[in-house]
Amino acid sequence: MTENVSPLAPEHIAELPALEGVRIATAAAGIKYADRTDLMLMVFDRPATVAGVFTQSLCASAPVDFCRANLAGGAARALVVNSGNANAFTGKKGSEAARITAETAAAAVGCKLEEVFLASTGVIGEPMDAGAFADTLTALAKSADDAGWTDAARAIMTTDTYPKVTTRTAVIGGVEVRINGIAKGAGMIAPDMATMLSFVVTDADISGDALQSLLSEGVDSTFNAITVDSDTSTSDTLMLFATGAAAERGAPRISDANDPIIADFRSVLFDLLKDLAHQIVRDGEGARKMVEITVRGAASDAAAKTIALSIANSPLVKTAVAGEDANWGRIVMAVGKAGQQAHRDRLRIWFGDIRVAVDGERDPDYSEDAAAAVMKREKIDIAVDVGVSDGVATVWTCDLTKDYVAINGDYRS
Repeated sequence: MTENVSPLAPEHIAELPALEGVRIATAAAGIKYADRTDLMLMVFDRPATVAGVFTQSLCASAPVDFCRANLAGGAARALVVNSGNANAFTGKKGSEAARITAETAAAAVGCKLEEVFLASTGVIGEPMDAGAFADTLTALAKSADDAGWTDAARAIMTTDTYPKVTTRTAVIGGVEVRINGIAKGAGMIAPDMATMLSFVVTDADISGDALQSLLSEGVDSTFNAITVDSDTSTSDTLMLFATGAAAERGAPRISDANDPIIADFRSVLFDLLKDLAHQIVRDGEGARKMVEITVRGAASDAAAKTIALSIANSPLVKTAVAGEDANWGRIVMAVGKAGQQAHRDRLRIWFGDIRVAVDGERDPDYSEDAAAAVMKREKIDIAVDVGVSDGVATVWTCDLTKDYVAINGDYRS
């Protein structure tokens, strides 16, 4: 964790309210960091329904494998997250560490092993001694309360410079329900189902199948539309839990994700996911600028997204943004290499509201000064029309600075 807070961080860290049915505790277990929290336990008083999306990396971590196996059971009583060690590429020792952690949590909470979920973040390839923090985990189960959301977000940080938290209220059947969310992520961020660690909890009463459908749909235009450095983590985990406590206030049970009664909940949930995803981009390692890239006129929405990510992941584009250089030629390059249909002689490019290229060449009214002024902004909008059809997509990224190299050059030290 760096001491210098990102200049793109929110002015104020949101205070998340208590959410019925879930309690949280954190501790400094000394897993890697000294004098900071690095272990979080979330306890569900009654079995919560659960949904999740995970990394598509072929080198997935032991906790990811454990969660995938337990997700089929459809119920959660405990979530354990540690920072400082990813428990990834650790072989049989990694699987054993995950099992020990889960058994400790299950015994402490009083639940089945299949009702425990795990996530780890930090250094890859380092064996993790789960037994070293077993007593700490047992103590956390006794001290958990309903006020620890921000502490939980801090406990799961690695190179993050601020805790990522957000909260929303939605209405289902005339009854207000709460959604709280936390996330971590600053580097090794690229969309592939999920691109960080994030945990969202609602007190709505929603079945596991409906919850999974909502999460799978919501992730596409949020967490799967961000990139910091094009690298997909071995540990990416996004989980959504529903405690069902709002049923006691009259909220109806939801078993169909397409039920019109949850239209407001769906919209609010997706907005919350986008908020957390944007916070990750704003905390990109060494970032000084956030970039929104919208591609229109593509053969399909999927093609538009591929082109947009080609632009967003280009080191040349990202360094130009860092240097406040309105080098639109690098946008042309990134469009051309994306492998999707693009009409060169219809291509149009905007930086902010300044059109810099049109009909396959520099705009005749192009002003270097006007374009340069856009590049000095903290948030930069880049728009591209590739002139093929009506496909559209938006992704978000950040600039690439010298600080990114410095942070990652000595990450293990």
